[in-house]
Amino acid sequence: MSRPPLPPFTPDTAVTKVRLAEDAWNSRDPERVSLAYTPDSRWRNRSQFLTGRPEIVTFLTAKWEREHDYRLIKELWAFTGDRIAVRFAYEWRSGEGQWFRSYGNENWHFDAEGLMAERHASINDLAIDENDRLFRWDRSGPRPDDHPGLSDLGL
Repeated sequence: MSRPPLPPFTPDTAVTKVRLAEDAWNSRDPERVSLAYTPDSRWRNRSQFLTGRPEIVTFLTAKWEREHDYRLIKELWAFTGDRIAVRFAYEWRSGEGQWFRSYGNENWHFDAEGLMAERHASINDLAIDENDRLFRWDRSGPRPDDHPGLSDLGL
């Protein structure tokens, strides 16, 4: 199974790869998201270590049951060959109604078919007031093309 764009990445294909990942994560569909990863993909997400699509699906299902009204923006930081570095931020609301903005960095390594074989994510959460939210678009879809990105928002 091939997942274009494929490495080696160019500036344009790296940006496209990042936006496709953002759109998939904003779908909040664990099965859909898992298909971007190799069947034996290895993750470090904060202090959790996962291996393989089934563990990814389980992790994401629990994440989006806990993180309500999730909206994510990713931005390319750097790339080379078969690797991409991304910075991101997402906003979400806890079950108790507290809003958060989570900031992070990811390092991605892809196989020749464009599937992510490794994902290393470091993330910090910041409690915010509802009126401090910046990611406001229809929950049912991806970030609109005209919505500002991280750099535009000063994040």
